[in-house]
Amino acid sequence: MPGGRLTQQERQQIALGLADSLPYAEIARRLDRPTSTITREVMRNGGPTGYRADLAHRATERRAHRRKPASPRGSAPLPQPQGRDAEAVADYEETLTTVLMASGVPKMGARVLTGLFISDSGSLTASQLAQRLDVSPASISKAIAFLESQSLVRRERDERRRDRYIVDDELFYQATIASARANDRLVATARQGVAVLGANTPAATRLENIARFLDFISESIVRAAEQARAVLHTKPAHPSDDPTDRPDPDNGRAGTAG
Repeated sequence: MPGGRLTQQERQQIALGLADSLPYAEIARRLDRPTSTITREVMRNGGPTGYRADLAHRATERRAHRRKPASPRGSAPLPQPQGRDAEAVADYEETLTTVLMASGVPKMGARVLTGLFISDSGSLTASQLAQRLDVSPASISKAIAFLESQSLVRRERDERRRDRYIVDDELFYQATIASARANDRLVATARQGVAVLGANTPAATRLENIARFLDFISESIVRAAEQARAVLHTKPAHPSDDPTDRPDPDNGRAGTAG
């Protein structure tokens, strides 16, 4: 049974196997690798539906590069808050970054977003992000510009007049609404094409069908986002606020009149 890291060619074979809906055991047999190796590789890099060989290979290279200048042998990894396992956190950080990249977020934007997601405060300054990711402030600035354009982060000034970049409970609501608004612009543009191409032509019919589909999707997305926001922002009622928990003033009086 061969050891060592997976090669890029092996990762391509894994991707092909997943595309053919092969079980992990069969992919492992074809590569002469343990099934656990294939399972861990896939789940660390986007899961069976999000796995991409090129992204997985780059993520592994980044992990290897980060560990090369590690502390001298025998020294413990840097401590993490809340007693977390430093290596497990680093592995998860790579996994989440890779999944975000697979969803269309640029590499540096994915790294910044991951850094914000896994920080307990959900809030970091540009200098903190640059230090955490070991990149230049210019790289952070460019990534933040993209994330703000997609409503994936918001900016606030702290007491020291520094910009802080924040992810919070409103994050996915705002991003979802922004996505729906982008659909609305596409709907309007498609219907503009209907008028230009002529209402009874095949091209115009195609554009109108696109517009109707996206219009329905946008309405459904906005409605679902509003409902989810209301549910997630509603605090459970205190038992004393539930009318069914209050004593009935007439309880026990029935049958006393005579």
